[in-house]
Amino acid sequence: MNTVRVLLSVAINFAWPLFQMDVKNAFLHGDLEEEVYMKLPPGHSQAGDKDMVCKLHKSIYGLKQSPRVWYAKLSSVLENVGFRRSNVDSSLFIRIGSTGKLVVLIYVDDLIVTGDNLPKIHSLKQYLRNKFALKDLGILKYFLGIELAHSSKGLFLNQRKYAFDLLQKAEMSACKPTRTPLDTNLKLDIQGEPLTNLSYYQRMVGKLIYLTITRPDISYAVSIVSQFMHSPTTTHLKIVHRILRYLKGSIGRGILMKKNNHTTIIGYTDADWVGNSIDRKSTTGFCTFVGGNLVNWKSKKQSVVARSSADAKYRAMASTACELIWLKGLLGDLGFSHTQPMSMFCDNQAAMHIASNHVFHERTKHIEVDCPYVRTQVQSNIIDTHYKRSYDQLADIFTKSLASIRFQRILDKLGSINPFDPA
Repeated sequence: MNTVRVLLSVAINFAWPLFQMDVKNAFLHGDLEEEVYMKLPPGHSQAGDKDMVCKLHKSIYGLKQSPRVWYAKLSSVLENVGFRRSNVDSSLFIRIGSTGKLVVLIYVDDLIVTGDNLPKIHSLKQYLRNKFALKDLGILKYFLGIELAHSSKGLFLNQRKYAFDLLQKAEMSACKPTRTPLDTNLKLDIQGEPLTNLSYYQRMVGKLIYLTITRPDISYAVSIVSQFMHSPTTTHLKIVHRILRYLKGSIGRGILMKKNNHTTIIGYTDADWVGNSIDRKSTTGFCTFVGGNLVNWKSKKQSVVARSSADAKYRAMASTACELIWLKGLLGDLGFSHTQPMSMFCDNQAAMHIASNHVFHERTKHIEVDCPYVRTQVQSNIIDTHYKRSYDQLADIFTKSLASIRFQRILDKLGSINPFDPA
């Protein structure tokens, strides 16, 4: 999904048209009119005999090897017309030539096609139509549960229908809405009555995880309830119901991507030191922007206990740095090179000094070996760290529960809006 959002951000910034297609390989589905035959597999006693083949009696569409066969077939067709696979995402294919850029993003048999040359896009569609049974769905409006609305203000992404169906399945369509997904005084606890219906809790949390694709406002809350998937209690179920009540009041919220005519990459990183009252582990939170549009965010509990706030936030910086480098590589594959350092904003000056200091001293020896990765990127002038006071730290929403006023303020700056909100 990261690739989808980055591709949408690039397309909206440069006014590229977005088309969706659904392709169907008759070989995989076994619906050709004539008989279909397969070559003998390698290692067969008669594999070298060209006259010996296997007759296909059943479609291999539902078998485990079918995704690999389909991907190999589709990628070979695209590579035959000059496309190359992205180095950072195997589902992204790019063709850059003298006539312009053409990009294809695949998800099984659903394709998103975009580029800066409309005749070349139509030519590609015709080429694929000759190879496969293709259904042209036109301008991109709905993809994997994500609804896209085009307007003069930009591109709006939301999962309104998905959230509405989730409330119906949870039988909470008529519940009373709340202004925030979590109580500001929430204290995690493993005590409580174990749930008898474990599958219900797991289904609801699983659906909420998928909803975070366009809902950064519930990422922290969902990361909390997902930590108790194997042994939830009634207390954890109440938190899930609180999230669902929040969704009831913000069912149409989504991300607005605007045309800002640039592809600058910046990131915000934060950590809540020993915020988990159960095991005293910290929570990493970050968000990244491409061209002024929010494209990625994350809220995750750290794997080790941090001995200081600088330690916790430095580990968060390491995770954010990896994401920034990945975004830079992805945009490089799309033909947008970045020579200027990428900005990373942090609200802890001690962590920033550790990232720029050449010498490890006694206070930083306990930090794991992989964390100096940040220092390497800073010294290589790939990433430039900047101080941002806690009040203006956008990643704060991914590390702790906030009061409604500050919660809404950060969401506005992230570009998360609710067009159905009367206010």
